[in-house]
Amino acid sequence: MFSVRDFWRRHRRKIFISVGVIGGGYCLYNLYAVHRRKLHGLERELQLQRETDERIKDQMQAHFENIQRISDTITLPHSMHNLSCRISEELDLSYLLERLMQGKGQPNTLTQSEKLDLWGRLKILSFTRMALSVWATVMLSLYTKVQVNILGRHLYIDTARSFESSYLMESGDVVDGEGQQKFLGSVDFLSQHGMPALISDMEAATKEVLKGKQLTSLFNNTALQETITQILNTFMSRGSPFFWVKYMIPEDAKLRFTDSGNYDTVPFYMTEFEQLMMEANAVLSSAEFGSVIDMSLKAVVDTLAKQMGTTTVPLARALPQVAQMCPLLLEEPSKNQFIQIINNIPEVELFLTFLYANIPSAE
Repeated sequence: MFSVRDFWRRHRRKIFISVGVIGGGYCLYNLYAVHRRKLHGLERELQLQRETDERIKDQMQAHFENIQRISDTITLPHSMHNLSCRISEELDLSYLLERLMQGKGQPNTLTQSEKLDLWGRLKILSFTRMALSVWATVMLSLYTKVQVNILGRHLYIDTARSFESSYLMESGDVVDGEGQQKFLGSVDFLSQHGMPALISDMEAATKEVLKGKQLTSLFNNTALQETITQILNTFMSRGSPFFWVKYMIPEDAKLRFTDSGNYDTVPFYMTEFEQLMMEANAVLSSAEFGSVIDMSLKAVVDTLAKQMGTTTVPLARALPQVAQMCPLLLEEPSKNQFIQIINNIPEVELFLTFLYANIPSAE
């Protein structure tokens, strides 16, 4: 008994220290085990998040590519066909050509004054049709790309806000909802409603440029390039800034900004279609889009001039060739070299890349 007491008295300090060390070690072990479990759980959560992000990214990419495919294979070909038909109807040259051929075969059927009048009208309509075809091809090509990137941006925002959106993309509908389908269909506004004003304004610009050019004036590819460029520059300089929006977007689709000045908060009264049109209006009304139009028009006109060749002939003899070149501009998109040229302009690619991430605000 006394030996135990003596032992405790002599070694109790060591015993307390040993017990403390053992207890501390046990506590540290438990803390380490808890930490490892938490770390393992966090690693699993991060891995699941990475897998989820990759899955959403893949689904978004597939959905975006599907929208792009619809635009390239359905929307743009359909709108180009409608545009071609409308231009052929509104700027029909066949009647003038028939009258001139009739006067050539039967000299007494037309007076000299009537012949000059017919040639003058043919000159104006031929170049009006050419310049209008260039401008409309550029605008339709760019506008369909703008639509695709706006829809792609909406997809990104939706999936970023809610993981549930990633499941919606698996439903099978490439373009979800009536608003999105109606938005893609709005590209036909130009051929259905904007054409009368566009023809009138383009014809006025053509008359202003051609008033000093005689039918006997010598004409070649350089003259064609300069003439079309002058017509387009005159047309683009008329009216208010960003006037071209009126040909592409309905008058009631006016740009409306939210109080925050961005597109993340949409007024409750605005439908999806209205929001999409609002954003399209903002893009078309931006200085960046105006610069892209100018670059695209120049690239198309330069290519047209090269296709004409270097033969120098009187302007009257060049008119049939000018008329024959117009349908090339309105060919089906997969065969249309001018649309491919527009798509391959580096500045156009860069503009569309930025557009996907941020909608430019109107000036």
